[in-house]
Amino acid sequence: MRDATPQTIYLSDYKPFGYDVSSVELTFDLHPTATRVKSRIAFVPKPDTEPTLFLHGENLKLISAHIDGAPVSPTLTAAGLTCDVPAASFIWEAEVEIDPAGNTALEGLYMSNGMYCTQCEAEGFRKITYYPDRPDVMSVFTVRINGPHPVLLSNGNPVSASEGAAEWHDPWPKPAYLFALVAGELVAHPGEFTTKSGRRVDLNLYVRPGDEDKCAFGMQALKDSMKWDEEVYGREYDLDIFNIVAVDDFNMGAMENKGLNVFNSSAVLGSPETSTDGNFERIEAIIAHEYFHNWTGNRITCRDWFQLCLKEGLTVFRDSQFTSDMRSAPVKRIADVIDLRARQFPEDQGPLAHPVRPESFQEINNFYTATVYEKGAEVIGMLRRLVGAEAYSKALDLYFERHDGQACTIEDWLKVFEDATGRDLSQFKRWYSQAGTPTVTVKDAWYAGSYILTFTQNLKPSTPTPDPQPQVIPIATALFSPSGEELVPSQILELTEASQSFTFEGLPERPIPSVLRGFSAPVVLERDLPQEHTTFLLAHDTDPFNRWEAGRSLARASLLAMIREDAEPDTGYLDGLHAVLADDSLDPAYRALMLNLPGQSDLATTLHNEGDTPDPDAIWAATEKMAQAQAAHFGDLLDRLFDQHQVTEPYQPNADQAGRRGLANATLRLLCLRDGPARAQAQYDAADNMTQQLAGLAVLLREGAGEDALKSFAKQWQDDRLVMDKWFALQVMQARPDQVAATAAKLTEHPDFNWKNPNRFRAVLGPLASHHAGFHKADGAGYQLLADWLIKLDPVNPQTTARMCSAFQTWRRYDANRQGQIATQLDRILGTPELSPDTTEMLTRIRGNTS
Repeated sequence: MRDATPQTIYLSDYKPFGYDVSSVELTFDLHPTATRVKSRIAFVPKPDTEPTLFLHGENLKLISAHIDGAPVSPTLTAAGLTCDVPAASFIWEAEVEIDPAGNTALEGLYMSNGMYCTQCEAEGFRKITYYPDRPDVMSVFTVRINGPHPVLLSNGNPVSASEGAAEWHDPWPKPAYLFALVAGELVAHPGEFTTKSGRRVDLNLYVRPGDEDKCAFGMQALKDSMKWDEEVYGREYDLDIFNIVAVDDFNMGAMENKGLNVFNSSAVLGSPETSTDGNFERIEAIIAHEYFHNWTGNRITCRDWFQLCLKEGLTVFRDSQFTSDMRSAPVKRIADVIDLRARQFPEDQGPLAHPVRPESFQEINNFYTATVYEKGAEVIGMLRRLVGAEAYSKALDLYFERHDGQACTIEDWLKVFEDATGRDLSQFKRWYSQAGTPTVTVKDAWYAGSYILTFTQNLKPSTPTPDPQPQVIPIATALFSPSGEELVPSQILELTEASQSFTFEGLPERPIPSVLRGFSAPVVLERDLPQEHTTFLLAHDTDPFNRWEAGRSLARASLLAMIREDAEPDTGYLDGLHAVLADDSLDPAYRALMLNLPGQSDLATTLHNEGDTPDPDAIWAATEKMAQAQAAHFGDLLDRLFDQHQVTEPYQPNADQAGRRGLANATLRLLCLRDGPARAQAQYDAADNMTQQLAGLAVLLREGAGEDALKSFAKQWQDDRLVMDKWFALQVMQARPDQVAATAAKLTEHPDFNWKNPNRFRAVLGPLASHHAGFHKADGAGYQLLADWLIKLDPVNPQTTARMCSAFQTWRRYDANRQGQIATQLDRILGTPELSPDTTEMLTRIRGNTS
């Protein structure tokens, strides 16, 4: 067992491993409860290496160990083993026994419904055999698998295969976290891809029997990703085969193991009947993300886990570029910002705040966060804006050329850009080292033809960053005349000082500024902009993001007035939104986003930041009232939009059809608020695809008229595990606040609620935690229910448990009653005997914050 006492690891303590590993040979004799793993590892000492070897290992039964053929007796601990070794190169051999069936944490080698699979990132390989399980130790692997299974897979290229045995060889050096093995009864959906140099690559998507009809979209997404990476980044695939395997029990979305990507089934299986438009876009993006890791993560990996953003931030940025090219760039940008503000901004502003590159951690699994991924991607985007697209491409070519086959750091990454562009990036590096979301305040002044914009940046001191310094903030800005003419085209203003002014000369009249266009930096923008200027930007801004942002600002201002002052919905906002919705020149998907209201948690954050105590019930009531106002105000436009955007041609999961369905479904709830649930029932009854069926069911549930549809849906889809995840989740998501906890509790008693499956657990407890008014109901039932299940799950799957703890991270912004109830639950979980280090670290950070 791992030591339950969390130990802090510091970036400043990094020391290189004392050996190079020139080759690794592994042999697996598979057995559900007693798999034998034989390892043969060639170690080459570096200069001044200590004559004692330490290898990581957890939950391993050591059968034998040899050095250069002679038996040895290493010293074993809960974390690994130590052994005296020769001063020269030597061969380490060991045999261990492990229990895949008993490995419920889903790290290392485990079983999912009879199938063997692995998850080794970040530190799962140490649960397979004794090894220096750190990302800077890279080696060539040869793997032999013995077992009575028709499919036996590992990394690299196949060497040989016979009944009950297979051998694989990966010629590219990799760290152990990229090791993968899959064995079981699987069916291959084959394909092929010809690289730009003319090499043929065999592609396979392996699934369980019965899922063959859900593979076509994933295979096409893989081919599109391979082609895009060649065309945009010049990166060609480097093996003869690329395999993807769909796994039901998986803690994350997918894993980029070299040549053998292991995917959560929900992130790769898709069909029109069982998957929504959103599911298809997610599948496309995750397949791209994991494939792009082949170069940004595999060929060039991170030196240590503090550098996690080096591979994840860059690859998230790359998959966002891909989705923007495949679908709608403005819609993708807005969706990314919505996600960033909903997930990463609260992280930055609360007890879980940490820099994009942390200085310390206790459990690395707890740092697979929105800050590392999404904010890390924003930092890459800022860097590209600052140097320009051409220089960015030049720097990436140099990065691949200089560091191929290496384990690198943020310093290596930034040095490439400095060498390629001549820029000094020492100040920009603060984005990697300072925690928190900067606030940028903008003021303007007009002096007879001279227009001055003054920006002030502020980063609140925090425990991770007690003395923050000014950062480089690219602010994309354009100026418009009151008639809507673009007086100054969009340009990047580089804010590098605590306060800085920019002057525009020779203007015929006082302009209206469009600031932070495209959300050019992950900051909170504060400005005292007259409402008529915001309304102007909603009508005239040529930047799609800022036009959306103007509508969002008007909606937020109106909702805040409704919450604070019991005001009526602002007709100016409703009129402006009506004009945008009626503009058929705009992308339907974009208009659907415009129709969405700010999230209730987002409103709570704004209230808290402005000195108010958010009332979840009042926030819920205001958003419901605003939806009623939209339904009444838009009148016949809703009928036109709904009818006009019905898709009559055969279903395709492309951007055009998805946008049309998205806008029609966005109007569906408003129509039902106005006219009753008949349209939703009709859509549910007639639906021939999951997007329309689920949208109809969601509205029926929200209006309290979905009981019969809910039963018919369950009867229709009871044998499809992924669709039933939707059935579970939707009931909690659409429940009224006073019913949320009870609904979730009832679902946990359902015979199909397999709480050990991460997807099913998240399907019920995830919507509970994200239902703002329901989770934060004053009686505390939501807090207690989540705590009950986190206590139950922790000894089985600490990784999923720890991630779910983030539901409590914003607890100190609420009233004393709610704070007291949450504190009681946090203390109850922390008082659980033998609580995992993962969960202990998360809750200690959340509970201990006093800001």
